[in-house]
Amino acid sequence: MKFKLIATFLLFATCVTAFSQEKQAQKSEKGLIKISIMYPFAEGKTFNMEYYETKHMPMVAGYLGSNLVKYTIEKGLAAGMPNQALPYMAIGTFYVKSLSDYQSAIAPNRDAIRADFANYTNVSPVILVSEVVK
Repeated sequence: MKFKLIATFLLFATCVTAFSQEKQAQKSEKGLIKISIMYPFAEGKTFNMEYYETKHMPMVAGYLGSNLVKYTIEKGLAAGMPNQALPYMAIGTFYVKSLSDYQSAIAPNRDAIRADFANYTNVSPVILVSEVVK
């Protein structure tokens, strides 16, 4: 009985800690600027995820410096509805503190960033800039 009580307490404590950490992460992201770089799927289009993950995204992240909070890389798997085409092959996302600082960092490096596209894809990305509200 004593072991079961201890195990139950540890499980409860773990759940409370995980919930608290998730709430803290949500609070810390509110107000951040999110730059989503989305690569649409189409027949005949290619995307080298290894290159994107190990070369391209770290290169761009380096340009952003201390303004960068984090970045993520997603690999498209399926559409939201069955029997629908995959909308995006990949999505790269940067979370930054300041849009103007992001733009200032990217502007002088725009040509280098665009030139690197040929190393991993033949797709023109769609870019969405948004603010995290929750």
